[in-house]
Amino acid sequence: MGAFVESIPHTAISELCRRWNIRQLALFGSALGEDFTDSSDIDLLVMFNVQARPGLLDHIQIENELSEIFGRDVDLVSQRAVEGSHNWIRRRGILNSAQIIWTAEKNVNSKPVKIRY
Repeated sequence: MGAFVESIPHTAISELCRRWNIRQLALFGSALGEDFTDSSDIDLLVMFNVQARPGLLDHIQIENELSEIFGRDVDLVSQRAVEGSHNWIRRRGILNSAQIIWTAEKNVNSKPVKIRY
């Protein structure tokens, strides 16, 4: 894991996730690898609680808040959308590489955990 993962602002992430009824938030893409640079964006995979029904404007607001927390652009992708994607290469790539950085069941502050599928 790179230096970026070690610098994740867990308290701010936890507050945002609780406020928006997020069940799980995971990191994927360049932030997990050596190709992550100062100009890279952050790719996040989100799973909402069953009772949460966020709309498009909510999704954009969450993405904007995450951008403020991380201090860089964020691409927020719904896990449900990825799991339902017909593009199996993209689906497998994202789901197999994603590392959980926050979950409602147990806050994963010490180290990211790999998503298992």
